Amino acid sequence: MADMLPRDEILEGRMVEGEGVTVMPAAPASRLSLRAPEKSLASLSKALGLELPTNPKSSATVGSRAALWLGPDEWLVIEGSGAALAAACARVKAFHAAVDISHRNTGLIVSGPRCADVLNAGCPQDLSLAAFPVGAASRTVLGKAEAVLWRTARDAFRVECWRSFADYVFMLLEAAARDV
Repeated sequence: MADMLPRDEILEGRMVEGEGVTVMPAAPASRLSLRAPEKSLASLSKALGLELPTNPKSSATVGSRAALWLGPDEWLVIEGSGAALAAACARVKAFHAAVDISHRNTGLIVSGPRCADVLNAGCPQDLSLAAFPVGAASRTVLGKAEAVLWRTARDAFRVECWRSFADYVFMLLEAAARDV
């Protein structure tokens, strides 16, 4: 259904460039909330074309598709806009729940040498490279909003949050970028 409805990019045109950090909207993406027991993972991994990670704070990436581990039976799957993630899972006979949440979420890219410092202004997790290496992913909070953080590079994170919190999260990161 997400492929049929146009989506307003809620943060389009907004960007913050501070000393050592840039905050900007991520490119449009398709997102899937996936829940499944361990016995269904092989079938789902095959359908998605990547092995679903099973370790805490981990992710798996193939091309533009990524699966972020959020819990023992839960993943956030992200791919470039228009991807048919739910359709790929619909063909799987193994027990699972796959819900397209493309319209619910939006993404931000926080990059630069001070990106972890800016995120830590609103996030209680240790985001140092040693504790949160490239590829690490976690559901957490930014200020008062739930978010998913994914370290995509040494100096870059993708932040996923609900669209209804996007303005709040952007302004929190904007203030942190000025203050850090």
